[in-house]
Amino acid sequence: MSTSWKNTAIAPDSSIRDALLLLDKEALRIALVVDGNDQLLGVLTDGDIRRGLLRNCTLQSPVSDVMNTKPLTAEAGTPRRDLVKLMTRKKLLSIPLLKDGKVVGLETLQTADDGAQYDNPVFLMAGGFGSRLKPLTDACPKPMLKVGDKPILEIVLNSFIRAGFHNFYISLHYMPEQIQAYFGDGSRWNVSISYIYEQEPLGTGGALGLLPDNLPDLPLILMNGDLLTTIDFEQLLQFHNKQQADATMCVRDYEYQIPFGVINGDGNKVTGMIEKPIQRLFVNAGIYVVSPKVRKQVKANQRIDMPTLLEQNIEKNNAVLMFPIHEYWLDIGRIDDYQRAQIDVVNLGLF
Repeated sequence: MSTSWKNTAIAPDSSIRDALLLLDKEALRIALVVDGNDQLLGVLTDGDIRRGLLRNCTLQSPVSDVMNTKPLTAEAGTPRRDLVKLMTRKKLLSIPLLKDGKVVGLETLQTADDGAQYDNPVFLMAGGFGSRLKPLTDACPKPMLKVGDKPILEIVLNSFIRAGFHNFYISLHYMPEQIQAYFGDGSRWNVSISYIYEQEPLGTGGALGLLPDNLPDLPLILMNGDLLTTIDFEQLLQFHNKQQADATMCVRDYEYQIPFGVINGDGNKVTGMIEKPIQRLFVNAGIYVVSPKVRKQVKANQRIDMPTLLEQNIEKNNAVLMFPIHEYWLDIGRIDDYQRAQIDVVNLGLF
């Protein structure tokens, strides 16, 4: 459908943060970077932003630093059937329409209602004790604590269902009966739910060894069951498949400021100093995609954490990639996180 392209327009000196707000608001997954005369300077997608973050851009960087300056475009008046064929062949969701170099329209390939379904298994880790949330978890497993009027785990489940996933496995250990009694076989949500029981805690990766042998030969998404996020799971899976990764780890950009001046020296000579520098790091976000090859490396009842499993694959020179998350993300590990979630779940529409 042709849409009002001006709703997606952004100036080149706007920040990446501004672009993210625009992408979220319009839900078209593209922003058109234009000058004051509507000349197209570039386009910006979710993928462009993630690649920029990997190059150490920040959310305050201008969009001109990360935009695609050579996007595929079409002349205004091109028949829609030709545009659809072009977008399908190039695997694009939209294409800017130009006349004399100026943007006059944006044609989009609607996929929201195409009923896309993914047979990839989704493995949700829900067996933890939730010790830092005591006394709330004395009689209730952490994934069953309610945020708004739904358990955390149901919010996580619904986010995958909306993205087209239907094949779920849930790992249980602490108070498993409550979780299984609530979710059953998944028929209430028109999905399939199976359960993996850990007799002893096996770490964040150990439960992979307890999965049945008849899983589809597809990448598996593994996620901690106490996370709230608006990440696009379809894009995560598409990234993993396109890059032919053995494993993909979602990471978050984390900044902290050293509260002192940092001194550089050569022997006893001061060569430079930086006052209270800001350090930027990528930290583990607790969401992974693993290929069948990596999944099958974990033996039954083997205790192993996911970072250790990925380190072993890095040592083997297997393709372990990272996928930066710029969307909302909250690990509900402490009481104040839980209280914050009560507000965020309403403001962000996570239900």
